[in-house]
Amino acid sequence: MSGQLTITQIEQKANEIRKSIITMLEHAGSGHSAGPLGLADLMATLYFHVLKIDPKNPSMLERDIFLLSNGHCVPVQYAAMAEAGFFDKSELTTLRQFGSRLQGHPERTKLPGLENTSGPLGCGIGQGAGFAYALQYLDHQPHRWVYVVTGDGELDEGNNWESIMFAGKYKLSQLVVFVDRNNIQIDGPTEDVMPLENLRAKWEAFGWHVQEIDGHNIDSIIDAVGMAKAIENRPSCIITHTIPGKNVEFMEYDYKWHGIPPNKDQAREALKELRTMGGRIRAEHE
Repeated sequence: MSGQLTITQIEQKANEIRKSIITMLEHAGSGHSAGPLGLADLMATLYFHVLKIDPKNPSMLERDIFLLSNGHCVPVQYAAMAEAGFFDKSELTTLRQFGSRLQGHPERTKLPGLENTSGPLGCGIGQGAGFAYALQYLDHQPHRWVYVVTGDGELDEGNNWESIMFAGKYKLSQLVVFVDRNNIQIDGPTEDVMPLENLRAKWEAFGWHVQEIDGHNIDSIIDAVGMAKAIENRPSCIITHTIPGKNVEFMEYDYKWHGIPPNKDQAREALKELRTMGGRIRAEHE
């Protein structure tokens, strides 16, 4: 998908992804709102600019690998995949239904284009390190990349740091990890639950190249990926500062929206806000 869309078009895709997230969650009656909305800009950039993938041939051998570690945020991945053409958007309303391919956490064998199954937190960096080790040392495929998105609250899990140490030891330069630094988790602000700072220094101490960016700035995301791919002999971490509930005013920054969906009235309000870009344009039929 790399290079197909302009920055403005990617921003428009992110807005469509956010609208799909609201619709999916309201229809399902369960799921996580804040994190997926905050990740929409990053996910749109990955699926429409960064990742070497083919929706018509999801298993192509030369593809990049994308892993979502914080699997509860999977509505944003499903929405991006549908937007990219992996499956019809009408299927999004089956989220969390019995027998659906779109489970509440991604299940690899259910849906072509998913590379991992995630539910228990803390596994994605280890999975990514395994893929990257294989590409670098076993398969010798230097032109494929492994991208992982992990939550900041997820870094409370100790097995993450074992994986981070492993990747640093083996200098897995084809591994790029985005930390979704939205500062919330299910019980409250991350720095109240389990302080993470100085987060950058922690990653650097494990031998990683680290960047910090605005996770809602498409240019910054693209530039950071370019820098990460230019770094040799070290894995890369991109601390991606995001706003939970981004672009839905009543959800933004509120940790209580971490694990709940909007009801019918809240979904209507959120969709109106997204369709009008926060009131900057008039809503359809208004």
